[in-house]
Amino acid sequence: MTYHATMTPRQRRQHFALLISLGMVLAALAGVLFSLVDVPSETALQGGSARVASDRSAVHCALARSTATFRERCALDQARTRQTLWPGAEDGRAAEGSSALRHDVRVRHAGHASDPLGPLSPEQSDDVMLCQALGPAAPWPICGVDCAAGNCSRRGWEDMRMIRWQQYAQGEYCGQARLPHVPEYRLRVGDDIDLVYRLTREQTSGPYRLEVGDEVRVESFTDPELNRELLIQPDGTITLRLLGQVHANGKTVQQLTDDLERLYKKYYKIPAITVTPLKVNTRLEDLRESVDARYGQGGLQRVARVTPEGTIGLPVLGSVFVQGLSLEELRRELNERYNAEIPGIEVTPVLVQRAPRYVYVLGEVAVPGRYELTGPTTLLQALSMAGSWNVGAHIDQIVVFRRGDDWRLLATMVDLQAALYGNAPCPPGEIWIADSDVIIVPKSPILRATDFIDLVFTRGIYGVFPLNSSISFAKLSTI
Repeated sequence: MTYHATMTPRQRRQHFALLISLGMVLAALAGVLFSLVDVPSETALQGGSARVASDRSAVHCALARSTATFRERCALDQARTRQTLWPGAEDGRAAEGSSALRHDVRVRHAGHASDPLGPLSPEQSDDVMLCQALGPAAPWPICGVDCAAGNCSRRGWEDMRMIRWQQYAQGEYCGQARLPHVPEYRLRVGDDIDLVYRLTREQTSGPYRLEVGDEVRVESFTDPELNRELLIQPDGTITLRLLGQVHANGKTVQQLTDDLERLYKKYYKIPAITVTPLKVNTRLEDLRESVDARYGQGGLQRVARVTPEGTIGLPVLGSVFVQGLSLEELRRELNERYNAEIPGIEVTPVLVQRAPRYVYVLGEVAVPGRYELTGPTTLLQALSMAGSWNVGAHIDQIVVFRRGDDWRLLATMVDLQAALYGNAPCPPGEIWIADSDVIIVPKSPILRATDFIDLVFTRGIYGVFPLNSSISFAKLSTI
């Protein structure tokens, strides 16, 4: 091998990259050979021993036997199911005259060790439960793994058995009702609430008291000159002949009549005063006009958004704290407050728009960024929104950061390598994602080493001090 003093920096980087690539290939080959040779057997795992199956042929035979085991079990379950659905059928075809779809069959193998529901009791033997909609659209029963019991078994896909699958066949995309997302929704910052107002028109428990803006008619059978219609002024008084200003706000009709009768006795022996209310509930009418949307969306309603301080602004009540309340709790709170201020009104809050929820995906993914959560989302679904993981990602050490209710920082690390490679049917790392979670898919050690070499050597030392030497590969054959 001969070195020349005329080697350019570009040639030096190319040769150096070639050497690094060769080293990475050798390391990968060593890892593959290690994984093929150092495979613990199932007996060794269960017995706690450290025996290693060094013979590759023995490993392949063990895998073939285990694969054949659950395939045979699945085929047996399928045969039993089809025999139950179509008695007398042969070669997987329904017998003549049998129903194409028999949803009234409960596919259960009593005493099956891997069945989480257990054997059927005598009382349940006649129950009807939709299991698999076998028919022309979905003719074959499906075997799978039910992860409801957790991932306690080491067998993985060997636990495949008959499970409830494609209950609605071609209608599977819309047939599943599933459970509610949350048992009770709690309001949060950014939620839009439509407050629908309704006049109750119910009888009050006590006599009506006059308010500012109400109109009354004062009449006297003794002197018709005293008759007039009056508006209760903002200071709560009415103006009468001979008496001047008389306070009327907050009084019942009977109380105002008695007061005027007593005051007019200075001028008349028998005043014979009568007070008739003409317009009442003016505060209620003012509230009704403030929320009137009949010329817009329609009805008596008002849309309010929860502010960052957790409140909404409403007529008469002002600022009301609503964050963390359910819609029923908010309804009771608003009705109690309005009843104390203006009786005769009822408010019903309706959630019209949830505040947006986001998840942030960073690291070794195709399209890192922020993605909106429109429904229940798992970690695998979040990675799929980010365009899947990149080659060289450290998918067995994915980090998830989360903020608690008091904004404290929480973190966890999960392993999705077996799930993403199809080796684990029930990965524990398939966790649910919450609002504002930050998912980081780190780089593998090989990628980190590559970045280190690129920064320190390629763009670091050799970038500052270029070497004026070259390697003559043409003369290697003479050595």
